[in-house]
Amino acid sequence: MEAQNVCTGLCLESAIPSIKIVKNSIFARLSPPPSSCVFLRSQKWVFYRASYSISNRVWPRKRIECRSMAEQVEVVGFDGEEIRAEVRRKKLAIFVSGGGSNFRSIHEATIQGSIHGDVVVLVASKSGCGGAEYAKNTGIQVILFPKTKDEPDGLSPSGLVDTLRRLKVDFILLAGYLKLIPVELIRAYPRSIVNIHPSLLPSFGGKGYYGRKVHKAVIASGARYSGPTIHFVDEHYDTGRILAQRVVPVLANDSVDDLAARVLQEEHRLYVVVAAALCEERIIWREDGVPLIRGRENPDELF
Repeated sequence: MEAQNVCTGLCLESAIPSIKIVKNSIFARLSPPPSSCVFLRSQKWVFYRASYSISNRVWPRKRIECRSMAEQVEVVGFDGEEIRAEVRRKKLAIFVSGGGSNFRSIHEATIQGSIHGDVVVLVASKSGCGGAEYAKNTGIQVILFPKTKDEPDGLSPSGLVDTLRRLKVDFILLAGYLKLIPVELIRAYPRSIVNIHPSLLPSFGGKGYYGRKVHKAVIASGARYSGPTIHFVDEHYDTGRILAQRVVPVLANDSVDDLAARVLQEEHRLYVVVAAALCEERIIWREDGVPLIRGRENPDELF
């Protein structure tokens, strides 16, 4: 009778050319193929656990070097001797207060495959906002936060945290959400909440700077450049660590609407890029606390 051996390995990628990491997938060529194999990703290494239904089989301890945060990787399937394992798709919660155009662009990117994740819930500050209507029409769950006199069905901060945890949300993306995020949520999701702001922070940010007010202030200042900023969220308005920015020129005869439209186009592009990096675990933190994004094709490229 054959005995089943379970082997846990650490595979050094540079030493074993048959093992590689490409985008969201890990490829390993093991001979003979195991009956099952599970990969587990840590900050620097990919560990694997392989099971064999072959007697007296001993698998050497090896490791694969990687540059990703802790993440479980599920086996997709076998092809002869090749194992293909794919990083779990992330679950996203998006917060809106208005029309939710950034929400729509992110949702469309998840469907098209540009973002390795899924929008599992929309959190709206107003039940009748355009973002909430879009979510309902596309089958995305909608919850209200915060609870107010006008929105009595809204959740409390603790209720919001409990709901997002129940849905196993990985990342929270604020997309035109005008309420201050409660400290309970920030503590529950450290380094996992990002916001987009329509100016080049730290300029033209803070309480009261949102929407058209931002663009009006930029034009009135005489600034020659503006653009969207995506930053991690802390306990204050627009003061978290900056993750990504795009520069948009301010033209001499720009109206508020002209500048707003030009910045919004870049918001849509930039948020998809950042959401993809989050879902692929390509965010790293410099020693001084500044977050950077690793390139998808070239991990040594930082921006």
